[in-house]
Amino acid sequence: MEPGRLYRFAWGLYLFLALAGVIWIGFQRGVIPLSLFLDTRRWWLDLGLGLGAGLLLLGLWSVAERIFPLARELEARLAQAMGTLSAAEAFALALLSGFAEELFFRGALQGTLGWVAATVLFGLLHSGPGKAFRLWTLFALLAGGILGLLMEWRGNLLGPVAGHFLVNAVNLRRLASRAGDSARLASGEAQNEKEI
Repeated sequence: MEPGRLYRFAWGLYLFLALAGVIWIGFQRGVIPLSLFLDTRRWWLDLGLGLGAGLLLLGLWSVAERIFPLARELEARLAQAMGTLSAAEAFALALLSGFAEELFFRGALQGTLGWVAATVLFGLLHSGPGKAFRLWTLFALLAGGILGLLMEWRGNLLGPVAGHFLVNAVNLRRLASRAGDSARLASGEAQNEKEI
């Protein structure tokens, strides 16, 4: 895949999800209230809970990566598919994906179809070919379940968006770094072959 192609595709997908979420919520509610996005009196609590949920998910993935070879295979495959991203690109993509996916899955779907349906559909969005991607789907089900429960409990998207952003920002940056290391290693090996 050419460099940047997946990045551009991701931007298009997330903008589509955000727009679909806005349209869906708009049809359901008419006017989209600010309270869907944050509780202006206790926003700091929602932000803290969301970041805590993100840290929990990052910790669980770190354990899975140490224990299961399949998790390491998934990381390698995702890093290869994603390619290199700058820190700014990883940050922007994490922010957009966290907002768009939460708006669509927790704001629109969960608000209409319920927690279980939104969680299952979120998990299915995170799928791919092979056993390693089944692990990604399972992790997305867990993450969607936790973020969905946070939405159910607090009634707004700030916590789920913050948690989702944190998980994606850390993982995208780490995967991009891994992809860059692989590219530099391959480039170095190619250079060594030319010299021999």
